[in-house]
Amino acid sequence: MQILGLGVGDGGSVELDVNQADESPITLYEGPIESDLNTRLGPLPPATRLYGRVWAGGPQVAIRYYEAHPPNRAKIPICAVARAARGQMKKRPESKPGTAILEFSTAGVFVVDSFR
Repeated sequence: MQILGLGVGDGGSVELDVNQADESPITLYEGPIESDLNTRLGPLPPATRLYGRVWAGGPQVAIRYYEAHPPNRAKIPICAVARAARGQMKKRPESKPGTAILEFSTAGVFVVDSFR
């Protein structure tokens, strides 16, 4: 991450699922996810695609990103997670196993040094 000039805690805003942009609520499925960066994250401009994985087994959804694809550039490995305050990543009660129904389609994305 240092090569990109990004440090732990650097963050931006992300549209969680490019196929459900600006929808409310959204349904995320456990497995791969393609997100869209809404704001600049260091050298990564808005419209950078983020690729990662969704875990929907607990009371909150967990999303980890491992690759970024900036417009007109090669893919770059990253280590970042989606986070939101005030319980916004908490699954709605009607979420079925393997899915996460969330109230909002956006969240923060933050650089981490490793996944735990």
